[in-house]
Amino acid sequence: MPLKLLLTAFFMAHAAIHFGFVSPAPAPAAGAPPWPFDLTRSWLLTPLGMDGSLTRTLGVGLLLVLSLGYAAATLVMMGILPERLFAASIIAGASASLLLLALFFHPWLVLGVVIDVALLYLVLGTSWAPQRV
Repeated sequence: MPLKLLLTAFFMAHAAIHFGFVSPAPAPAAGAPPWPFDLTRSWLLTPLGMDGSLTRTLGVGLLLVLSLGYAAATLVMMGILPERLFAASIIAGASASLLLLALFFHPWLVLGVVIDVALLYLVLGTSWAPQRV
């Protein structure tokens, strides 16, 4: 049971860090690095002519999908939703997160990419599910 609680907290924390994309950026300080969460500029979409309001809308949509996916995975881990939803919720959450992090990539976000790839591997490659925890 403690491992399930730890994983539940992990899913919630991983989803929560993405909300940096919709929270206000701190005021720039001298010598401070730039804020890594910016939905108005995508290294891939902006050069293709997509404007900031459209990239932000896309990013917010991905944030919604990943939040719902990880929330559902959390509810499965807590025994509230049926286990059959676990793989689909992880796939939805991790895929949306991976796409969000890829489209709005910043080197600081590499750990998030690693987490999403690992979760996808566990669910798709090893059929990992809550009953095995």
